[in-house]
Amino acid sequence: MRVFHCDQYAVPLPPGHRFPMEKYRLLRELLLARGVLSPSQLQPSIPISRTDLERVHTPRYLEALWTGTLSEAELRRLGFPWSEDLLVRSCASVGGTVGAARAALEDGLSGNLAGGTHHAFPDHGEGYCVFNDIAVAIRVLQAERRIQRAVVVDLDVHQGNGTAAVFEGDDSVFTFSIHGEHNFPFRKQRSSRDVGLPDGVDDRAYLEVLATHLPEVLEAAGADILFYQAGVDPLAEDSLGRLSLSHAGIRERDLFVLQAAWHRGLPIVLTLGGGYAKPITATLEAHVGTYEAALSVFR
Repeated sequence: MRVFHCDQYAVPLPPGHRFPMEKYRLLRELLLARGVLSPSQLQPSIPISRTDLERVHTPRYLEALWTGTLSEAELRRLGFPWSEDLLVRSCASVGGTVGAARAALEDGLSGNLAGGTHHAFPDHGEGYCVFNDIAVAIRVLQAERRIQRAVVVDLDVHQGNGTAAVFEGDDSVFTFSIHGEHNFPFRKQRSSRDVGLPDGVDDRAYLEVLATHLPEVLEAAGADILFYQAGVDPLAEDSLGRLSLSHAGIRERDLFVLQAAWHRGLPIVLTLGGGYAKPITATLEAHVGTYEAALSVFR
């Protein structure tokens, strides 16, 4: 299993900023310390080219990012102050998902210890998402004729509104989201299939929903590759989640998705997605659990 990372690119944020930028480095270090991954499995992400970003994002938005001329309203929507470091790190994050997607087609499984920036739209970023890495990776693979069809299984607690908007009306990409109905984004987009959950849903109810919908989704998608947005913010401890899943429930969720892909012979790409527990240790443990589950299925 090849796993890509981009925490070598530091992004300065104002004191007290709520985004846990340090989790990417801490997760990589923990995966190594636990022996879940070996150093030989880790590969630094190569920043994506602007040309490939144009497969999804508009020239005006890219030009504003490259020149640092996003408006104050656009920056508020994005949630980050602009910096060249942010631009480089965001390009590397997308490059990691593209690299992982190519590796998954060769090996059956790969991951990006970043990515899952599913709130980015073609013409703007929002919710801490600058570029939509999953959408760009799919368009790159399609352009390279490596795939025809893809399925996105987005189990982050927040709907992947940007991903849904990119692929709405495109029958070659099936987007599936299980998310908190009353959580951000408050204006949802239309995925191929959406399941909105009320606040407080526990393991049993969540897993029943997943078991009801995922087999139908994979059958309908007829995909060549699966992108698994494995956000861990459905955890009860998450400060932004509003659901009540345990670590065992997240682990069972991951195993269900991964085993379903394995049984169908579907290559799978893991993207990190959200996780905002305080302290951050709960988030890190859940992300490690996702990789442990993946390796247990694909060994």
